[in-house]
Amino acid sequence: MSAVIGARTSGTPLLAPRTRMRLVAAAPALWRVLEPGGRVIGHLQTVTQAGGIRFRARRYNPATHAFRDLGDFWSADDAVESLMSAR
Repeated sequence: MSAVIGARTSGTPLLAPRTRMRLVAAAPALWRVLEPGGRVIGHLQTVTQAGGIRFRARRYNPATHAFRDLGDFWSADDAVESLMSAR
């Protein structure tokens, strides 16, 4: 059985070793995405769909005081990448 990065059904999603970001639990199925210095850049949320688990990237917008969904991704790495590029 081979492991697929980011394809976990419970617990903290796995990120590729090259990723410098880390995940900290915020609620069930929700994690804060932190830069190496500890600054939160957004949230990663697991969403169960018919095809399996998806990873939703959510970015905080200070102007509206609300989160903006950046999309649902098949891998946690892709979702975190979208948060990093949405700065």
